[in-house]
Amino acid sequence: MEDFTAGATSNQPSRRQSAIEAPFDERVRQLVADWGAEKSPELIEELIVTALKMARDKMGTGDLKLMNRSLKEMRYASKMFSEYRQHRKVCVFGSARTPPSEAQYNVAEEFAREMVRHNYMVITGGGDGIMGAAQKGAGRENSFGLNIRLPFEQHANITIEGDRKLVNFNYFFTRKLNFVKETHAFALFPGGFGTMDEGFEVLTLMQTGKARIIPVVLLDRPGGAYWETWIAFVKEQLFNFGYVNAEDFCFFKIMPDVPAAVAEIMHFYSVYQSSRWVGPELVVRLARQLSSGAIVKLNHAFADVVRTGEIVQGNALRQEKNEPEIWELPRLIFTPHRQNFGRLRQLIDAINASEPA
Repeated sequence: MEDFTAGATSNQPSRRQSAIEAPFDERVRQLVADWGAEKSPELIEELIVTALKMARDKMGTGDLKLMNRSLKEMRYASKMFSEYRQHRKVCVFGSARTPPSEAQYNVAEEFAREMVRHNYMVITGGGDGIMGAAQKGAGRENSFGLNIRLPFEQHANITIEGDRKLVNFNYFFTRKLNFVKETHAFALFPGGFGTMDEGFEVLTLMQTGKARIIPVVLLDRPGGAYWETWIAFVKEQLFNFGYVNAEDFCFFKIMPDVPAAVAEIMHFYSVYQSSRWVGPELVVRLARQLSSGAIVKLNHAFADVVRTGEIVQGNALRQEKNEPEIWELPRLIFTPHRQNFGRLRQLIDAINASEPA
């Protein structure tokens, strides 16, 4: 699985850092060994030690229930998604209140159908409206539903209801984590508080470097002005007051129709494949090598992005050996400033437009 933080979590030490008391530490280590935890046993030990510390802290029942249920939800969702790691996915956000009679319902259905034609699977919140339209277009076998339990009745849409790829969450934050963690592109349609919440969280995570950069497309009904009205607010009230940078507008693109939205997502991964932090270095994996002239142009155009040295083309680093399936891909390797991540989004566009070797 590609780490949704673009490899930042992989920089954690491989040896367990947490400890309690010597006899208990050894018992924890032995328990994990006896259980047969072959993959990252030190992290399993960390989880157990953290739980023991919570008991020692005499944490309240409410906090314990929240942490216990959150971990259970994340574990179950991760287990379900693990069977589909080889598939790229697009996550669709939009209002659950959009009826089938609305034009944007048809646009969402068409968009999902086209993404499946390009070998993508579709993730939604599992409800009706835009979510139901997208899953209708994708079909049950290509759909994931991340539903939320609400005080009022929330039914899963008829496409995903009863499917094993439907996961019900108690908490919005664990649900949203899985939206970001499991997808390779986002498509936003007109919606309410929930759509705005999900959309702005995605943009915030990319803006602050807490999630890998992926394409975000904004779609509406033909002739609709939802996103034009939205971006006018963002420009007048966020940008003009200095709350966001000009480069932050590169994280999303308003698309006129489905073909343009699909083309944008496919183009994003045409040369650029993925990226990963290895210490201070950013390693960008490519579908093909770039020409030496293209590397010169990138260094000239993005000199402000590079903190030290320059952008060089090379091979996989030793630290990437846990991703053997992409070991042979060429790389761009450089040490960037960890700020203004909108410029990294512009760099990806430039890479995709670069001439091949």
